[in-house]
Amino acid sequence: MINNLEEYVDILDSYGAYTGKKALKKEAHKHGWYHPTVHVWFFTADRFLLIQKRAASKKTFPSLWDVSVAGHVSAGESIAKAALREVEEEIGLKITVNDLQFVAVFQSINHHPNHIIDAEFNHCFVVELKTSLQNLSKQDEEVDELKLININNLEYKIRTKTLIDFVKIEDAYWFALFDKIDALLK
Repeated sequence: MINNLEEYVDILDSYGAYTGKKALKKEAHKHGWYHPTVHVWFFTADRFLLIQKRAASKKTFPSLWDVSVAGHVSAGESIAKAALREVEEEIGLKITVNDLQFVAVFQSINHHPNHIIDAEFNHCFVVELKTSLQNLSKQDEEVDELKLININNLEYKIRTKTLIDFVKIEDAYWFALFDKIDALLK
């Protein structure tokens, strides 16, 4: 970290392998260098998914609905440690590594109008949410709103291409996520 504001990230190759190099996050975004991130989705036993509305001040995808919790993995940090840290920072919830249920790693690249190139390998996990929405405390700089959405309704909107106001997520990602949740709820 530099001044606790700008973090270093590990640089990955186009297959997701660590190169041994690290760079400031802003440099990775400037050059489109791949780096690791974490996505942690919270679901409820009655098939609802926690989503967050990204802060209007965010440089990428402002004011769009997104994954429950997401963030960059700092250079040298383990994927699991980054997931636990991001969950606590963004929604104020302490979980353990045993709560994390691995889904998959998804490669994504997004070119933003402000010249940021998000080239990421998203390490995706699900966690059962066992507390009420009111017990969560959102990080105001990152998150404008938290809400629960019915998974069946969400899946219908994805299948019918009617999902709006949401960060772009590939269908294969969505269906892997839903399959994992379904398997855990059986």
